[in-house]
Amino acid sequence: MSNGMWSVALGAAAPAAERTCSALSSSRSSFNNLCKPRQFALLHTLDRNSRVRSLRQHEHQKPRSIEAGKRERDKHQDRSAAAKAPSFGGYELIKDDTKNGSFRELDYGDTDWIYKVDEVDNLPDAPFLDAVVKVYCTHTDPNFSLPWQKRRQYSSTGSGFMISGRRVLTNAHCVEHHTQVKVKRRGDDTKFVATVLAIGPECDIALLSVEDEQFWKGVEPLCFGSLPRLQDPVTVVGYPIGGDTISVTSGVVSRIEVTSYVHGASELLGVQIDAAINAGNSGGPAFNDKGECVGIAFQSLKGADAENIGYIIPTNVIYHFLSDYERNGKYTGFPAMGILWQKLENPALRASLRMKPDQKGVLVRKVEPTSPALNLIQAGDVLLRFDNIPVANEGTVPFRAGERISFGFLVSQKFSGETAEIELLRDGNIVKVQTTLKTPVRLVPVHIEGKLPSYLIVAGLVFTSVCHPYLEYAKILEKARHGLAEFDDQQLIVVSQVLANDINIGYEEITNILVQEFNGVKIRNLRHLAQLVDSCTDAFMQFELDYSSLVVLETKAAKAVTPHILEDNCIPSDRSQDLLQTASPETTAQENGPVLIGTES
Repeated sequence: MSNGMWSVALGAAAPAAERTCSALSSSRSSFNNLCKPRQFALLHTLDRNSRVRSLRQHEHQKPRSIEAGKRERDKHQDRSAAAKAPSFGGYELIKDDTKNGSFRELDYGDTDWIYKVDEVDNLPDAPFLDAVVKVYCTHTDPNFSLPWQKRRQYSSTGSGFMISGRRVLTNAHCVEHHTQVKVKRRGDDTKFVATVLAIGPECDIALLSVEDEQFWKGVEPLCFGSLPRLQDPVTVVGYPIGGDTISVTSGVVSRIEVTSYVHGASELLGVQIDAAINAGNSGGPAFNDKGECVGIAFQSLKGADAENIGYIIPTNVIYHFLSDYERNGKYTGFPAMGILWQKLENPALRASLRMKPDQKGVLVRKVEPTSPALNLIQAGDVLLRFDNIPVANEGTVPFRAGERISFGFLVSQKFSGETAEIELLRDGNIVKVQTTLKTPVRLVPVHIEGKLPSYLIVAGLVFTSVCHPYLEYAKILEKARHGLAEFDDQQLIVVSQVLANDINIGYEEITNILVQEFNGVKIRNLRHLAQLVDSCTDAFMQFELDYSSLVVLETKAAKAVTPHILEDNCIPSDRSQDLLQTASPETTAQENGPVLIGTES
C-alpha cells in the first residue's frame, strides 16, 4: 500500500522505531450490552443541579446592575474576611500566633459534592474482563553487529488473557527474546512470573503458563466464539498507552481476508476492525456481543491514507496454533505447498495453456527445491482444484455467502505432514496428484527463534548467517530476501566485518559481502564453513566472495593469530555456541557440498 506502514502494537516502553502502532480511535455503544460500568454516587446531585439551573435562570431573567454587582462583591469580601482560612484535603488551617499555625478537621455541612464510599454501586463488571491480564516483559535482543554479545535489555508491556488449561495467550512479539515475563491481573497489585511454553512467529501468538495458584483463583477462562461476520460489533480490551488500568474500545468488523502478518512475514487469515488498537493492546482479546473471544489484537495500519484500520487474529488461526502445540508438544508452524503461482486472467495466456472456456485456475511458475511437491507438480501446470475446491483465475476460492478468499487459506488450515489432493491441467490433460504439505524452508529465515546469531571468526574476518533481522541491521542484500533454498539446511553466509590486524591488511573495508566458496568448495552453511576451516591443511585459505572478490590468508598464520585478535577485542570464543557443538569434522564431498557424518547435539 502506498504511503502506508504496518506496525505491531507493542508496549509503550519498547523502542519507538521497532515497536510502533498507530492510534486508531473510535467508540461504539455496543459494549454497554457487554458489561455495566461502575456507578459512582454523588450526594444530592439532582437537587444541586436543580438549584444551579434555577440560579442561572434567575440571573438570566434579572441581570444585575454594575452597582448591585459591586455591592454584592463587597459583601462577599466581608464574609470571606470573617471566614476561616482555606482548607486543604478535609482540614483547615487555623491562623494563630505560632509560625506554622495548626490544623483541625473541617465540618463540611451541606456540601453535596462529597464522594461517599458506602454509597458506591458495587455491581461487578462483566466477569470476562477479569480474565484479561497485563504482560510485563524484559527483552534482550541479539546484537547482529557484535554477535558474541547481546544488546542492552529493555522492558515493554502488552496484554494477554486466560484460557482453559491454566494458560495465557498473548502476542509473540510481546515476549520475543524475553529474559523475564510477568503478568498481573486486573485490580491486583501482584505480578506473577510466567513461563513461555510456545512462540509462533508466523501467527504472532505466544502461549504462557503461571505456576502460582493465587493467580488463577476466582477467575473463569475465556470462551472462544466463531469467526465474526462483516459489521458485527467487536470490543477490544487491553492495557494500551495512556494509563495503567484496563481500557475498552469498540468497533465493527470491516473486512475479513488473508492478510500480511508483519511480525512473521506470513500470509494468514485476518480480521480488520475499526476499533482503536494502540501500543500495549497487543495480545488483548476482542469480544463479540455475547462476551466470547473472537480474536487477538496484534497490529494496525498507519499512514497518511490510513485511518481506523486495526487487525485481530481470528479464532481459526488461534485454534491451529493451540492444536499444533497439543499435537507436537511445541509449535511447528503453518505448512505451505511450496509453489510460486501467477493469475490467469488474460485470455491469451489461458488459450496458450490449452484451457477450456469453463476451466479456471492459476499458473504454477516455479516449485521450490525443498518442497515435497517438487517431483509431482511442474512449472507450467495449471492448478485447477485444491482438495476438490475449484480455484478461480485470480487465485481465490469460495469462502462464505457472498465472499471469496485466497486459496492460501485452505493451505493454512492444514498441519505439517498432512496431504492434499491437487488437480492440475498439464498439456491439456487433467492430472491428479497427492502431495504432502510441510513448513517451508526459507533461505533467509524471518526469525532466529530466540537464539543468538551464529558466527565464526577467522583471522579477524567475522562470518555470520543471514536472517531477516540481520537484513534490517545491514540494510543491504535485499535480493537475498526472496531467494529459494536448494536444500533444507542451506544458509547464506556473509563477512559482516573485519577486525583489523596486520594479517588482514587490505581487507578492512569488507562488510556484508556474501561468501560463495572456500578453497573451491561451495559453502552449504556456517557449520560447513567452520568444518572446512578447521580441517584445512592447504598452505592458503581462499574465500571466494560475491562481486568476484577474493580473500586469501596464510593458513598457519591465520590460525595462530586468531586467539590474539579475540583477546584484543574481548571476544570469548572464535565461534558461537551452536558451532562449538559441531560433531566430528569428517565430511564427504558431494556436488552441493559435503554431508556431515555423525550426530548433532
